Amino acid sequence: MYYLVKTPWWFKKLYPGCIWQMPATEKIIYLSFDDGPQPMVTEFVLNELKKYEATASFFCIGSNVAENQEMYRRILDEGHRVGNHTQDHLNGWHVKDREFIDNIDQAKKWIDSDLFRPPYGKITRFQIKLLKSLKYQFNIIMWTVLSGDFDEKLSKEDCLLNVLKNTGNGSIVVFHDSEKAFEKLQFVLPKVLSYFAEKGYQFQSIKL
Repeated sequence: MYYLVKTPWWFKKLYPGCIWQMPATEKIIYLSFDDGPQPMVTEFVLNELKKYEATASFFCIGSNVAENQEMYRRILDEGHRVGNHTQDHLNGWHVKDREFIDNIDQAKKWIDSDLFRPPYGKITRFQIKLLKSLKYQFNIIMWTVLSGDFDEKLSKEDCLLNVLKNTGNGSIVVFHDSEKAFEKLQFVLPKVLSYFAEKGYQFQSIKL
């Protein structure tokens, strides 16, 4: 599995209109969590964030919200942001545009947000144009740093290093509150929060 841990400037040019990083003027990191909510995993994330009075952004799958409405409500009640991550985790490159947009519309019934992140980061320029149109007015959020917690071949130690080495002011960092990523997340997230908190960083949700 090949992926870029830190998004280079030239790659961002391929997706005009998407947000890859927040302003780097202050010591703020923007943690984000994809694919939830999942009862045990999301609960762990929320408990860890609370220890540091941290807020984050949760890009939720509509079908998971439908099955875990109590956990979704807790995310909102504790001051975090939510974003649309489609109803069924569709890859925008592998489905027709209408199917992709319809799936996002389904998720909108569960997720009230102007933030959208495409699963796998796979989205076409035409799909971007549709989602940013007056009808939808989505802010399409990508990332600065991929933790790699989804990568079964990556050790938890290397996952931690991915984040510590590449994160700085204004970075949007991607984790996953999913069962697949849980083992790495349990190891990495507390250490990331502790490391950057000691360096004077704050953790905030994405606000535009």
